[in-house]
Amino acid sequence: MLAAILFDLDGTIVNSDPIHYRAWKEMLLNFSIEIDETFYKSKISGRLNPEIVQDILPQLSLAEREKFADEKEALFRRLASNLQPLSGFSELLAWTDTHQLKRALVTNAPRLNAEYMLEVLGIKEAFHTIVLADDCIAGKPDPAPYQVALNKLEIQAEEAIALEDSPSGIRAAVGANIRTIGIASTHNPQLLREVGAFMAIPDFTDLQLWTLLNSFIETDLTAIAANF
Repeated sequence: MLAAILFDLDGTIVNSDPIHYRAWKEMLLNFSIEIDETFYKSKISGRLNPEIVQDILPQLSLAEREKFADEKEALFRRLASNLQPLSGFSELLAWTDTHQLKRALVTNAPRLNAEYMLEVLGIKEAFHTIVLADDCIAGKPDPAPYQVALNKLEIQAEEAIALEDSPSGIRAAVGANIRTIGIASTHNPQLLREVGAFMAIPDFTDLQLWTLLNSFIETDLTAIAANF
């Protein structure tokens, strides 16, 4: 039976990627590096800042890389004051309440960003537990954040589904043996399925999602997901 839904934040609950893209683009122009959306999706989206900055700006010292990442995230927060959740998200929260399901937030977002976005979106109290990459031995695509979430919720992987928008996030959830639905807000749905999502939807209003969720309430999770 379904006991919990595990949510990613950036790109899943809220399509913040256009703002992250703008912030990265502005910051990298200071180093005469011009990026496009293809570069952003392949080199930046879903990854941790230390890895991103080291790859793109290897000439910087550790302290300089940390300073750059902090400034980029501060710029993101200045640009992100009008964020709105993806369509259908509030209805999904209400549905989990109705069926007494647990909710976890599992995100690679830096702590200040996560706290800021939850405040802007008005969902600070929406989750039974919040797992940040900073609190784990490794961030996504490592399965550690999802394994921590399962432990905190005291459930097994087969009792949960994860909602993720990025290939790295899907790899993390699937690596923790959690059935994963891809949210195609930032990446092609076919790509999300190729890296392990058993379903890919544009947002939380998709009829396929609601048909699946309602069937979970009465039937074995693994058997249903295997048919999608």
